Amino acid sequence: MRRSRIALAAGFCLSFFLGTLLNLLCVPGFDHLHQQHRFRDGATPAPQWPATGSPADLLRQLRARYQEVIRYREHRAALPVSGRLRKPLERRLMDLAQRSASSHEQHRVTKSGSEPAAPEPTFLSPQGAGLLDLSLRAPSLGCRDIANRSDVRYLGSGYTKAVYKLVLNRSLSVALKSVDFGGHDIQNCVQQYRDLQDCYRLASYKIVKEMILLQRLQHPNILQLYGYCYQDSNDISNTLTTITELGSPLEMIQLLQSSWEDRFRICLSLVRLLHYLAHSPLGSLTLLDFRPRQFVIVDGELKVTDLDDASMEGTPCSSNADCFMEFPARNFTLQCSVEGKCQNMNEKRNLYNAYRFFFTYLLPHSAPLSLKPLLDSIVNATGELRWGIDETVAQFEKVLYMYRNGLYLSNMTHTPKAEYKQVVDVSIAEEDYRCWPSYHHNGCLLSVYNINEAIDICESHSQCQAFVWTNETTWTGRQLVFFKAGSINFVPDHGKITYLKSTG
Repeated sequence: MRRSRIALAAGFCLSFFLGTLLNLLCVPGFDHLHQQHRFRDGATPAPQWPATGSPADLLRQLRARYQEVIRYREHRAALPVSGRLRKPLERRLMDLAQRSASSHEQHRVTKSGSEPAAPEPTFLSPQGAGLLDLSLRAPSLGCRDIANRSDVRYLGSGYTKAVYKLVLNRSLSVALKSVDFGGHDIQNCVQQYRDLQDCYRLASYKIVKEMILLQRLQHPNILQLYGYCYQDSNDISNTLTTITELGSPLEMIQLLQSSWEDRFRICLSLVRLLHYLAHSPLGSLTLLDFRPRQFVIVDGELKVTDLDDASMEGTPCSSNADCFMEFPARNFTLQCSVEGKCQNMNEKRNLYNAYRFFFTYLLPHSAPLSLKPLLDSIVNATGELRWGIDETVAQFEKVLYMYRNGLYLSNMTHTPKAEYKQVVDVSIAEEDYRCWPSYHHNGCLLSVYNINEAIDICESHSQCQAFVWTNETTWTGRQLVFFKAGSINFVPDHGKITYLKSTG
């Protein structure tokens, strides 16, 4: 029994290793070295099982996906993009690219090594003829920036895509997204239709759709598209890799251990994003695959990274019974409009998912006491869908205004129990104690609005004998303060102020 368990575990580890290696061999930059390991002499591996689907059915799916891409590209006018990029980031991208928009058209290299005159940003139609222009603006990065790189790191895979990390010029980390040849999407399709080329094309339309949405939807909480690359890979022409902003995975356990201020920022980022999606240039958009793993964190802000399952389609109806939304915990029935569409269904679906995945866990816990009634009303109203996104974002902005300006302290009368002596340009080494939630794992580092709040916190902690007013602030402009259990180990520290508790 023990040997069988060991053999099973070893088999699992081996399959995981091989799957990871397979993804690494398929990333652009590795293909020129390794594609012969998977497809020798240009031969496409034929599955050993009989096909269960007809070519006509696969062609029908290709046409449907292609028409969806066209619809998302041409529906309404795109927003102006002037000023979209922050100037420092824009300069870094320009330094990396070092080329003009006209030279970008020459990056696609065919198998023969020739450089065609046709521009790169195109994609094949299902029939293999007629090219769809995907470029809504000149990209900052392209094939030249990611080709022949050996420092690409595999990050993970989903149902359709594999994601890799690449550091450009030692200064800018980017994410590379491409179709995962070992993923469920490709494998299930090949098993059913025995046509790797068309199965790749079917899966890649998801990346094409996401790429178009990343260009059309411009918002601080949507991942930025830096560019893309077409190249012939694995005996398939025009394989697509997108180059995007890189974020950190959203880890809910870590978020629950972070400060309330940071958790509120995540929820505020999300509700601002949902407000934009409800009023986007494409109309109201819903995220059909709404899960924490679809988001990343960039510089403390939440950003959506996967848009291939976003939908702008409204739900047709003839009565309210057709506007039924089902969730694991409860269900809702919305109103059917006179136009025969379920009213605000995309918006309400997003809002309830935000409640059940984010608000209910991140908003109320360890919040300032005077803000808890307002936060509870936000959680309850979104959980019951009594508010729309406009009212929800207004209430979030109200909480931010109160917190940033110290209005939650207006009813607090502060009478210090002790006197505090001020020492300038000095801090205290060590002598830390832990509190929760803290910005520092081994100490008590909290944000405060003013000195009175810092004194109130120190007097509420039995361990606190002093606190250090740092020269650092949080994203709201609040001061970070280190609370200390002693006041013996003084060290010079320019710009910091130490307050020593004196009870005598």
